[in-house]
Amino acid sequence: MELILYSKPGCHLCEGLREKLAQINHPTIELEIRDIITNEQWWTAYQYEIPVLVWRSPAGEITLPRLSPRAPVSQLEKLLQQYVNG
Repeated sequence: MELILYSKPGCHLCEGLREKLAQINHPTIELEIRDIITNEQWWTAYQYEIPVLVWRSPAGEITLPRLSPRAPVSQLEKLLQQYVNG
């Protein structure tokens, strides 16, 4: 499962989501962190939206719904399973 996390340094919400992703028990999660400060297109698209989690599916990149920062890891796992398993 390939995921992209749009983030920026010092974003505590981004750090929290990253920590939750690290806790998920899935052997094939590949996480790419994209710093929106380094790319003007990313900055324009996500400066007010981060963290943004994207799943690289066989059909293309799909932006996943944003979870509450208070959502438990189990809810994040459920969201990922919903998209990956259809």
